[in-house]
Amino acid sequence: MDLGLKGKIAAVAAASQGLGKAIAQRLAQEGTKVAICARTASDLKKTAEEIRKSTSARVLDIAVDLTEPQSAKEFIGRTVKEFGGLDILVTNSGGPPAGSFVQFSDSDWEKAFQLLIMSTVRLCREAIPHLQKSNAGRIINVTSTSVKQPIPNLLLSNALRPSVIGLAKSLALELAPYRIAVNSVCPGSTATQRLEEIFAARAKELGASSEEVRNYWLKDIPMGRFGKPEELAALVAFLASEHAGFITGVAVQADGGQVRGVF
Repeated sequence: MDLGLKGKIAAVAAASQGLGKAIAQRLAQEGTKVAICARTASDLKKTAEEIRKSTSARVLDIAVDLTEPQSAKEFIGRTVKEFGGLDILVTNSGGPPAGSFVQFSDSDWEKAFQLLIMSTVRLCREAIPHLQKSNAGRIINVTSTSVKQPIPNLLLSNALRPSVIGLAKSLALELAPYRIAVNSVCPGSTATQRLEEIFAARAKELGASSEEVRNYWLKDIPMGRFGKPEELAALVAFLASEHAGFITGVAVQADGGQVRGVF
């Protein structure tokens, strides 16, 4: 299927590794010009070069920390200056530390708030004026199945990520007249470094091994395996495409059936 993304311009946050990298790679494969950002310049440059070599796409790498107030402005501004506009924004971030309620201080909450919520707010604020000039603007938020079903030992994620869904739903209503679709994807247990970190933290809490935690976690997935970053990237690419123009305000999980809720 031709997704109609050739020549489109995308900005993908937190894209040096994991899900963000897979999303940037897939969009580049579809012919999209891609700007990527992350904190560590060396990792980001390596990822950008990998994507260029494998796709021949134009890739702009911008090292910024999106928990800093001016970073979103720099990222979006340089993207528009380099490529001449913006059609697709993919908000994404690393996850906050694992742990239970009693472990976290006010400082921990503030850092998680900046990471998960304010980075998304600032990226959308900077991107929307440019997306309004696109014929088919897209905002796609990468969240987690924790917005639909709390995940053990991920208190900060469980509490704060649902705010991104509320923001997305509100923006979907506000931006519909501009033909901008706003959606969220909710990855379940996907084979990334982040998942391994979660296993290690849970193992430490329980006094078990990471392998024991991994096997226990796997039993909770009806499909009997962990997701692949490329599978989530395919979903994002579809939502970014011309075929998904009438889909807005939704939160779609890719989780192998792990979330038990009806909605």
